[in-house]
Amino acid sequence: MEFSEVVRTRHMVRQYDPLHAVPAEVINTALRNAIRAPSAGFSQGWDFVVLTKPEERQAYWAASTDADDEPDLWLEGMQTAPALILCLSDGDAYLRRYAEPDKGWTDMDEARWPAPYWDIDTGMAALMILLTAVDEGLGGCFFGAPPEAHEDIFAVFGIPRDRNLVGVVSLGYSVPHAKSGSLKRGLRGLDQVAHYGRFGAH
Repeated sequence: MEFSEVVRTRHMVRQYDPLHAVPAEVINTALRNAIRAPSAGFSQGWDFVVLTKPEERQAYWAASTDADDEPDLWLEGMQTAPALILCLSDGDAYLRRYAEPDKGWTDMDEARWPAPYWDIDTGMAALMILLTAVDEGLGGCFFGAPPEAHEDIFAVFGIPRDRNLVGVVSLGYSVPHAKSGSLKRGLRGLDQVAHYGRFGAH
């Protein structure tokens, strides 16, 4: 598929064919592409926890949702995904990297950073996974885990406490489902978001 077509057709998929597994080679291709994402100082402070077995996915949903709550349409749809990839950032990897001689920051102070690039870079890696999914004929969705559930998720999957769960990518073969109501907002055009020379000069 042409790259422009991949970008144009990419959208968040919220319901999948639960009986159609994601081939292991597709997941490996997506991860190989993910680690080609840019990272400040080539720090590569990311990790990916891949959940493809039913019991693994069930453990994720049990840890990230309240058992007393009735599942809504979003959750019911997302639970059909045959693969989940937890995208983790490692901020310390960046702080250590920029304390090396070629960077020259010796105090490892997070305040030097204008934004948490470890999270940003991990988000870009997640986008590479989403784009790969489209190129391979699959659908995907990037979503966040409730902050109050992070401790349980980390415990269930043995994730070190120095990592940050930036988000989760669901993967699978899309089945017809209702579009997000948010799409009614429409796509903001370049005449609204691109500024040339100074803010407001469209």
